[in-house]
This record gives sequence, structure tokens and C-alpha cells, in this order.
Amino acid sequence: MSIEFLITSLIVVLIPGTGVVYTVMTGLSAGRRASIAAAFGCTLGIIPALLASVAGLAAILHTSAVLFQVLKYAGAAYLIYLAWMTLRETGPADAERKQATTKALLPTVRTAFLINILNPKLSVFFLAFLPQFIDPAAGSAVPQLLMLGSVFMAMTFLVFVAYGSFAAIVGARLINSDTFMRWMRRGVAVAFAGFGMRLALSDR
Repeated sequence: MSIEFLITSLIVVLIPGTGVVYTVMTGLSAGRRASIAAAFGCTLGIIPALLASVAGLAAILHTSAVLFQVLKYAGAAYLIYLAWMTLRETGPADAERKQATTKALLPTVRTAFLINILNPKLSVFFLAFLPQFIDPAAGSAVPQLLMLGSVFMAMTFLVFVAYGSFAAIVGARLINSDTFMRWMRRGVAVAFAGFGMRLALSDR
């Protein structure tokens, strides 16, 4: 495994996307424990894209305009739905944090998982990205792809946990500020809507 792969992967993971936005929002509003659940869900959402790339399904997705469009619009619709639900949220953040410690965090994991799994560009990304770091002299490409993908996932989880933990610290200091929470929700809703529109208008 090359240092080039590690550096490139870290840069890719650090760039804010829908997963980062959701994890940060969760950390701000619901605390560190919930943000870890969001990071875990986003990481799980990478698995189908990785397996699709290894199996060659991403190549089919890349060449099938209909399949790509269906997944693309489904993902865009889900992001816009998240934007709408975020705008509808009301109430103080401390209530959300209490819920995060007493209720199952499965809904948070599920939402984060769907954010990634409904993005067809993730599979295409892996198809284009991972093969660049395959060493022909190291034997079969499949184990190498799985190893590279696993490292990428681990890096994603750790970076997202760091993002979420920092957001949770900030949220704890501003937990009683209704103005902050209101503008935070509006900002996140705009971000989700923007990501959704960008996905809907994107080409392969």
C-alpha cells in the first residue's frame, strides 16, 4: 500500500460532502454519541459501492444510463427530503441530546447509510480510483481492492468521528441558543438541498 494512496484517500475523505454535513449536524444537535453513529452509518454505506466495484457492477452502472439515472434521482430526492425534514425540526438541542442517550441510534445509522448508498457516483468513484493503486506484481487484484477499500473505510470513519466530535463540543457550548440552532438547521437544509440538486444535474 503506497503513501500516495494514503495521502490521496485522506484528501478525498477530508473534503466536506453529504456524509460530513450529516455527521456534523448530528454532532451539533445530538452530541458525540449520535455523531459516532452517523459516522458509522456513512462508513457502512461505502460497503455496497466497494463490493460493486470489486464485482464489476460499477462498470455496468457507468455504462447503463437508465440505472444510473434512477439511482441518481433517488439519491437527489432523498437529500432534498432530508433538507425538508431538517427545516421542520424545532425545539432545543438539549432535548435531541437526551433522546440520543436514551433511544436507539439505529435511525441515525440508517439515514447516514442511505445517504451514501443512494449516491451512484460513489461506485463509479471506486471503479476509477482504486485500480490506480493495484500492484500487478502482488497477485490477484480482488484482495488488493478489498484491502484498499477497507483502509479507505477506516479512514472515513476516523475522520468523520473527528468532525462529529468537534461539532459536538461546539454544540454543547451553544446548546441553549435557539438562534444558533435555527440558523444551523437552515444552513444544513440548504447544504442538503444543494447536494441534492448537484447530484440530480450531474453527469456520469
